[in-house]
Amino acid sequence: MAFLRIENVAIRGISACVPEHVEENIDLPVFKEGEAERVIAQTKIERKHTVTPGTTASDLCAKATEVLLNDLSWEKESVDALVFVSSAADYIVPPTACILQDSLSLPESCLCIEIKHGCPGWVVGMTTASSLINGKALKRVLLLCGDTSTLLNSPLDKETRPLFGDAGTCTALEFEEGAPAMYFEHGTRGKDFKSIFTPAGGCRNGVCKDDLTFIEYGENQKRRNIDCSMDGMNVFAFGMSTAPQSVSSLADHYNLNLSDVDYFVMHQANHYMNERIRKKLKFQPEKTPYSMFEYGNTSCASIPVTIVTQCQTDYATKSLKSIGCAFGVGLSWGSIYFETNNITCPPIILY
Repeated sequence: MAFLRIENVAIRGISACVPEHVEENIDLPVFKEGEAERVIAQTKIERKHTVTPGTTASDLCAKATEVLLNDLSWEKESVDALVFVSSAADYIVPPTACILQDSLSLPESCLCIEIKHGCPGWVVGMTTASSLINGKALKRVLLLCGDTSTLLNSPLDKETRPLFGDAGTCTALEFEEGAPAMYFEHGTRGKDFKSIFTPAGGCRNGVCKDDLTFIEYGENQKRRNIDCSMDGMNVFAFGMSTAPQSVSSLADHYNLNLSDVDYFVMHQANHYMNERIRKKLKFQPEKTPYSMFEYGNTSCASIPVTIVTQCQTDYATKSLKSIGCAFGVGLSWGSIYFETNNITCPPIILY
């Protein structure tokens, strides 16, 4: 396990953007009679916001960033670095972070970093972005986390289509001498990488004609080799074991009192799993917000989306202690303890 303590970094704001289009799970054609109701009852994911082809994760992140910069009254010239975290890059080359520098009109002196990651991406991104500031050379860093998972999964697979929504977010970080420390815990189990896996499309296995053909793996479970596949049972077991252990290890290592935490914000996997994790850690329901009902699993964007949609007023008007925990692609996981004080947190933005 990797533990990190990062000082002198303040979260100034968090924003989130989702597509206007809403897909209702009850209406999905991948379900036979009665299946939709059962899936909704278990996952509590009733609907998701989904993009149409042509809209990318960077588009959603850029919109969230423009609104947040305006609300913060930050001059774009004052931004020293941008970190973009996503599984859904605009192109294979160049890094989408470079494209975002131009589309956001950030200065050419801006350091642009891209991290390819999924569900744990916001915690990984917070570690990276805050580390850049902790060195005291950079003062303002933007962390953009977003995914268009609906474009990476098969539209004909009942195992994944009901779960994932699309979103883009921005977290603004700034150097502040004496700001409360952030604490992190990370881990990776790469031997199980095929539990969430896209077989074709990278340099290991390029795309051939057969990879574009739908293969039937079960009733209403059709996907191509260019689509992401997920071993649901293995991912469930992984999340159930690593998430509580990660949070407990973080608390033990840094002597944190979990009863003092105002919000425990988890990656929005599914309601059944998250509730099992919450109960293991003995967090009260009112301290554990969920956004999956309306937005589904938004991958690396899910923690900031949950903060913005479920706790916006509290984060904008109060001093809060929070723990975030995310797990998934890699397989990997991460937990973060952070404190905020009346941050800028605009309402959810529609694209």
